[in-house]
Amino acid sequence: MKGYRLPEGILLGVASTATEIEGGFVRTNWDEWSRTDRIRDGADSRRAAGHWERVRSDLDLMAALGVQTYRFSVEWARIQPEPDRIDYEAVNHYRDELISMKSRGIRPILTIHEFTNPIWFERRGAFTRPANVRSFLRYVGLVVNCFGDLVSDYVTFDAPNVYAWMGYAGHGFPPGDSNLITVRRVLSVMAGCHIRAYEKIHRMREAMGYTDTRVGVALAMRSFAALHPFSTTESQAARISQYLYQELPARAFLLGDFQFPMENLARFRKGTYCDYLGLDYCTRSHVVRIGDNETRAQDPKSDCGKEIYPQGLEDAMRELYAICQKPVWILANGVCDNSDSFRSLWLYDQLAVLARTSLPVERYCYYSFLDGFEWLGGESRRYGLVHVDFESGERRVKRSGHFYREIIACRGVTEELAERYVKAQQYHP
Repeated sequence: MKGYRLPEGILLGVASTATEIEGGFVRTNWDEWSRTDRIRDGADSRRAAGHWERVRSDLDLMAALGVQTYRFSVEWARIQPEPDRIDYEAVNHYRDELISMKSRGIRPILTIHEFTNPIWFERRGAFTRPANVRSFLRYVGLVVNCFGDLVSDYVTFDAPNVYAWMGYAGHGFPPGDSNLITVRRVLSVMAGCHIRAYEKIHRMREAMGYTDTRVGVALAMRSFAALHPFSTTESQAARISQYLYQELPARAFLLGDFQFPMENLARFRKGTYCDYLGLDYCTRSHVVRIGDNETRAQDPKSDCGKEIYPQGLEDAMRELYAICQKPVWILANGVCDNSDSFRSLWLYDQLAVLARTSLPVERYCYYSFLDGFEWLGGESRRYGLVHVDFESGERRVKRSGHFYREIIACRGVTEELAERYVKAQQYHP
């Protein structure tokens, strides 16, 4: 198998989500949701990977893998458990985590919001109500006041389009709504929150004396294709699906360009509201009609049934770059492989896309560092480079984790590494 070199200057890292790995009783919408019958294996978020108690040893493990950057989230409900109360023990915990991270040579990328809301914010209507923007921006101010001296790279929202479609279009996330008008409202409100947060973070850190602030949003991206390539109806449905799911929100979040059916609720001016193009990518969708996707029997798939399609990563990057010419940050790119039988091959194929692209890619974060609580999949879906025994909490670096460590050290894949880690692996249909 051929080797390849990765672009100069790209930082290689990992990503995770607070709710998926921290564990503990935290009063969020997902804490309540995970203790219902909606989770595939009956797991709940209170166990997760126990990272809250093991943060320093987990960071030691991360450093041993040579990780250069870590895209992680802070839990809003830990920092602000009630509208008028700040938990400074939680703040200090995250400060210690950031200090520990930086002392190990790991550059933090702090995600402000990733799927979960404090229960008090959820019960106020969360992002369905423009009046709640003030509460979110207060939280943004708390984050910058508490961590602004330690963090220069920020993600306002991770996958806001997933949050909106999964929670408000009948796909199983809280609050379990099914109303396309509400999806439009939620995405419009979140886009406004992002624009105001982008400006606020820059303004606050500039007042602190910093000039290295980078702020963006991580949009969930995928490839869309007709199930039958010669079907005009399906091709049109695929294009409309792509537009509604990712192009429409991308224009609103990145440029303040609120095209129909998005709503420019605060009458934002068009401009540039990002310092990089953040994206999450994992799969391709074959469209039969709008809202109706199928998988093809012949295509390779992950253990949660998603098609493995490396070319889609290039397609996603180019789609965003056509909208706004900024550096590309891949902030979540991972695969569910419960036995770790093809993840090394998957990494080889995904990173080969970066080796040949002409786009300015500055960050790549594999998702996820640890196995954890995978939303509706519970503990049954393993994305981690590090295996977690959910009963004992024991960690073990998987073979794919060792391969990723070698990739980081070599700044690419040598022929010898490909022979050792990749050649014997294959995808399954």
